Amino acid sequence: MKRAFRVAASVTAAVVVVSVSPSPALALPPAHQQPPPDTASEALAQYKKLTKQADQVNEDLLEARTDLDKKRAQLNKANIDLKNARAAMAQAAADEEAFRGKVDVLTNASFQGARFNKLSALLTGSSADDFLERASALGVLASDNEEALSKLTGAVNLAADAQAKATAAQKSARDAKNSAKQLLGKITKTKDALETKIDKVEDAYNSLSGTDRDALAGPEDNSVYLGPPGAGGTAAEVAMQQRGKPYVYGAEGPDTYDCSGLTMYAYAAAGISLPHSSRVQFTMGKPVSGDFQVGDLLFYGNSADTIHHVAMYIGDGMLVHASTSGVPVKTDEAPYGAGSDYLGAKRIAG
Repeated sequence: MKRAFRVAASVTAAVVVVSVSPSPALALPPAHQQPPPDTASEALAQYKKLTKQADQVNEDLLEARTDLDKKRAQLNKANIDLKNARAAMAQAAADEEAFRGKVDVLTNASFQGARFNKLSALLTGSSADDFLERASALGVLASDNEEALSKLTGAVNLAADAQAKATAAQKSARDAKNSAKQLLGKITKTKDALETKIDKVEDAYNSLSGTDRDALAGPEDNSVYLGPPGAGGTAAEVAMQQRGKPYVYGAEGPDTYDCSGLTMYAYAAAGISLPHSSRVQFTMGKPVSGDFQVGDLLFYGNSADTIHHVAMYIGDGMLVHASTSGVPVKTDEAPYGAGSDYLGAKRIAG
């Protein structure tokens, strides 16, 4: 199988998703404690050390890329909010002007030479009917003026509210733009660091013997897997269909994958959208203490901020994952990399 070591294009761009039953997990010793020194070549041990470092940098890059997408979404929303706020300000100003003019007209009318109050209507009226007519006209005038004043007050309040929203939207847009700019710088540096790591990984892989490469890849698994009903079962079945495909940093299918690219691809087939970052995927779903169900995601790292890998549980104490460079998508016992490296699991579906 031809090895692929470059970063997937989607990551290097500046901007850029037979039923088995669960059984108790079988813990394996930490990766750094196995295998014993006399069972693995020095070149293979060095290769594994380099790929672990590259995996960590790859996750740094994916996390930064996901954060950048969020900041740009915030920036777009802030710009839309600002546009709407300015439109509301313009409308409120026009309404304020119109209602203020109406209030001025009604107010002036009420104080023009004719004594506009009910007492004057009674004293100057020549009859009871005349009084009623005058009183009715005064009532309409007062009601109209009260309505106009209410609308004027509402327009003034809307104008002030729109101004406040516009100010807030401007600040949000400015903050999001600055954050995006900083993240772009971080992504550039992280991408360069990853490329350097990958160059070393590639050199180390080329120095491996055929026996070491076979040991790294493990045996082929062409068994038939049918997931149970539900989104988790669908995702597990799709993930299992990717067995044998190469690991590529930043890849999200359909021909190559990294760890979170595989889980994202599998759950997309089940109608569930996940970000291309194991650390961000860890913020989703429901925590699982240990009674794994098919489709649960298992995460690895010393803390949420240092997660470097994610795998998917498929039942019977097994998982499927795109583990690292030089190793195709394959199954392993769960939780793979237990001990200090296994952090926890999340249930995405159900």
